[in-house]
Order: sequence, then C-alpha cells, then structure tokens
Amino acid sequence: MEYKLTSKMFAEGLKENKLLGLKCRKCGSFTAPPKKVCMECTSEDLDIVQLSGKGEVRTFTVIRVPPEGLDAPYVIGMVELDEGPWLMGNIVDVNPDKASMELIGTRVRAGHRVLPGDKFSAGEMVAVTFSPEK
Repeated sequence: MEYKLTSKMFAEGLKENKLLGLKCRKCGSFTAPPKKVCMECTSEDLDIVQLSGKGEVRTFTVIRVPPEGLDAPYVIGMVELDEGPWLMGNIVDVNPDKASMELIGTRVRAGHRVLPGDKFSAGEMVAVTFSPEK
C-alpha cells in the first residue's frame, strides 16, 4: 500500500496556495494533514481533494522559547477546518503579546510560509499558516 497524498505533495500544494487533503470514499470524511488511512473509519480508499482552507481556531498557545532558527514570540493554533479535520499551524497577523481567549472561535483562512532549512532538516520546510478572515 502506498500513500495517496505524501508530505512532499502536501508541501508543494501549499506553495501553490492549495490546501490538499483526503476524502474517504467509504464514509465521506476528510483527513488532513496527509495520513495513510481515513481518520474516521481507517479505510485506505481515499481521494486527494483541495480543501477550502477556512475554519475556526479551537485552541492556541504562544511560543516564547522557540526551536533553533525561529524567532519568538509567535502563535500556534489548532484550527477546525470547515470540512472537519483539525490542522495545526502558525496564526499570523495576531500580536502574540495581545493574544487572548477571544482568539478562540475566530474565523481564519489557511496560507503558508517557506522556512529555510536548518542543521536538523534536509532543506527548506513549508509551514501552514492561518490568518484571521477580514
């Protein structure tokens, strides 16, 4: 068995401003980020689809001590996409020092950011970002 949607395909889609996910042919659920099986019923009968990228912030945290190569502070959140899956990403256009519980429930739209490689990676990385809808 092989992965229908690989991490590389997911990252390339982000670079083209497409949030790719998987739709299960058995139960109709959506899965993101890429997985081998449906997150609801574990079926491997999946199709690659483009997700809307819209959703709501369900929880977040402010990172003040970052990993090597990143600057703090910044906001990371879990967003429930309109299609159902939860996806983690960097919440941008929000002042980390003023982030409060009011951020929960905020409507956001997905984007991406390309990060340079570091001594722990095999090259550049593509990160999911979320911006508040205006």
